[in-house]
Amino acid sequence: MSISVTTWSLEQTAPADLRPSAVPAAGSGIRIVAAEVPSPDFSRFLYASVGADCRWTDRLGWTYDRWQAHLDRPGSETWVAYDRGTPAGFVELDPQDDGVVEIMYFGLLPAFRGRGIGGHLLSYGTARAWDLAGRWPGRAATKRVWVHTCSLDGPHAMANYERRGFRLFDTRTAEEPDQPVPTGPWPVEQ
Repeated sequence: MSISVTTWSLEQTAPADLRPSAVPAAGSGIRIVAAEVPSPDFSRFLYASVGADCRWTDRLGWTYDRWQAHLDRPGSETWVAYDRGTPAGFVELDPQDDGVVEIMYFGLLPAFRGRGIGGHLLSYGTARAWDLAGRWPGRAATKRVWVHTCSLDGPHAMANYERRGFRLFDTRTAEEPDQPVPTGPWPVEQ
């Protein structure tokens, strides 16, 4: 059995394209921090917890070593939003050739959605994509930041990207396997 999934690819081609969201009020307890120590355990937790209800499955079978190799790539960055010390979501930046940076993954854990954190996290992560070369000597200046979202993602994903200044450049629809996905980092109960 399969399901039809539409994927939209969006881009910014200049730092001035970014339209940041409002910053959470002082004292809100929201902060965004770079995950400076590459941790397969933590990255898998974020991926599985944020992506479960959106059917993120491509990395669920990755081994510890594959996660480590992925996280150790020069220019790869994970930025984590915290709400009073609790991980609320993340944005993962994937450096590519010729000054291109993909926002590979972005999202919030379900308990933190609908509170204005997503716009702030996406704004912050996109700004970090634009200034990535300043943190990675030898890396070309960013010329393009892109992201993809799909019909399985949250109902506000596309609007958030567009509000932040991303423009649509490609749309594709394909059939994908319809398979059970764990809810968060926990196994599927049978």
